[in-house]
Amino acid sequence: MDMTPMKTEGASAPFYLPQGDECELFAAACENRLPLLLKGPTGCGKTRFVAHMAARLGRPLYTVACHDDLSAADLIGRYLLKGGETVWIDGPLTRAVREGAICYLDEVVEARKDVAVVLHPLTDDRRILPIDRTGEELQAAPGFMLVASYNPGYQNILKTLKPSTRQRFLGLDFGFPPPEHEIAVVAQESGLEAGRVQPLVRLANKLRGLKGQDLEEGVSTRLIVYAATLIAGGMAMERAILTAMIEPLTDDEDVKRGLNDLVVAVIG
Repeated sequence: MDMTPMKTEGASAPFYLPQGDECELFAAACENRLPLLLKGPTGCGKTRFVAHMAARLGRPLYTVACHDDLSAADLIGRYLLKGGETVWIDGPLTRAVREGAICYLDEVVEARKDVAVVLHPLTDDRRILPIDRTGEELQAAPGFMLVASYNPGYQNILKTLKPSTRQRFLGLDFGFPPPEHEIAVVAQESGLEAGRVQPLVRLANKLRGLKGQDLEEGVSTRLIVYAATLIAGGMAMERAILTAMIEPLTDDEDVKRGLNDLVVAVIG
């Protein structure tokens, strides 16, 4: 299993269009060494926001995409055979603690339960990371910041953060951008002119209104960017919408037919 995290450092800030004071809040959390929890639907810009802020603040960033098999050992590290010898290899969380980097755990509730236990001493005034296998107790270097995210609308009762964990973080609620912001973001990311992006955003908001009825999730900003990118490359709008905004939402043929009727009504 490839557990290599994405580390970014020293790059120009990725494009991000603020919706409110979230940039100031992130900067304040970083300055005061406070952990931050981002809550919001899939594809609304949480990961892009963290990458933008890390670059803007000049901080190295480790990003870990959490999943069902992700354990505390994957974050902390383990002994591995290397050149005939057994050597200790730091995990991404340990490297961030040592270096004073930002560690971003994307969809943290997907990880195994033992991960929360590891995070607790890093999210209070101790800011320590005990490593049982090596006997170390690392004090987080200045600049270390823990950021986590999850989608509260998608998780069930078996996959949610316990209050004892949630209350160790500052909380920042994310939603999809208002239409005028979303149009600007999609146009910037796809290269499609704003006038042609507008009907895609209008359609996306109609589809989001079906969440909890025919659909488990609404259309993400990411999917709108995909559709717009295909259109900017010369694909017909109807085909691009089907490929990027309908097919990813459902496998149910009846639901897809209903969604296509909505496309015709909205796009024309």
